[in-house]
Amino acid sequence: MPFAELVWLGLAVTAAGVVTGLLAGLFGIGGGAVIVPVLYEVFRILDVPEAVRMQLCVGTSLAIIVPTAIRSYRAHRARGLVIPEVIRSWAFPAVAGVAVGCAAAVAPGSLFKAAFVLIAGIIAAKLLAGLEDWVLSDRLPGRLGMTG
Repeated sequence: MPFAELVWLGLAVTAAGVVTGLLAGLFGIGGGAVIVPVLYEVFRILDVPEAVRMQLCVGTSLAIIVPTAIRSYRAHRARGLVIPEVIRSWAFPAVAGVAVGCAAAVAPGSLFKAAFVLIAGIIAAKLLAGLEDWVLSDRLPGRLGMTG
């Protein structure tokens, strides 16, 4: 790929990152809602095979969560806003979820596309409805509910 095209691609990805950050900050949506489609197009331009393109997009988006989550956890813990019981009850289910997610990496790209569209549609419907009273409870569920 010519250097000039790489520069434009780099600028486009940087701009997409800025838009992702702004949307996540303003509306509280996850960055994956923006970055997955952007990565899909970037990987298409880079001739990544269709058979693995969507898996690579979702995996890249999820990989970004790790350092972000660690930084967020440390900042919240420093302010005394972490509930240790919640962390303990989520530890095993989180690791199990990662294992299941790794096994799902062999799923066809169309499954990832359908899941992305479904989840993005639900989030969009909630944002469009603008209902602030969509609260399931004002307290945490019990141990079984937290583990689930």
